[in-house]
Amino acid sequence: MQPRLDSLDHFVLTVADMGATCAFYGDVLGMEVETFHPADGSTRTALKFGAMKINLHPQGGEFEPHARAPAPGTADLCFLTRSSLEEWVLHLDTHGIELEDGPVTRSGAQGPLQSVYIRDPDGNLIEISVQMPTG
Repeated sequence: MQPRLDSLDHFVLTVADMGATCAFYGDVLGMEVETFHPADGSTRTALKFGAMKINLHPQGGEFEPHARAPAPGTADLCFLTRSSLEEWVLHLDTHGIELEDGPVTRSGAQGPLQSVYIRDPDGNLIEISVQMPTG
């Protein structure tokens, strides 16, 4: 029997400006910025939301092991929300965040989504989505 994966625990973003990234994900997207100390004694930063987290690696100071070619601005991420997209559009506008696209209908892992797109400080594409009812 083939082993199966159950869920995603965390992923890593390589960032050019740790402060700008933490401010964006904390203030705009409402994530908790956490400083932690792994077993190697280093000091690292993560963004926590729900039961997941995003570990942040500073560009040029990536922690081992890391992706073969880590670089800021290479990610395309989709986050699910229970808030309405209208609330998000107003919230983003108050922070001066320009919509890249949307609201538009997309396909998610578990069915149709209604989404808006923005960019983080490194240019990563951020999709904020509401799951739509099926059937």
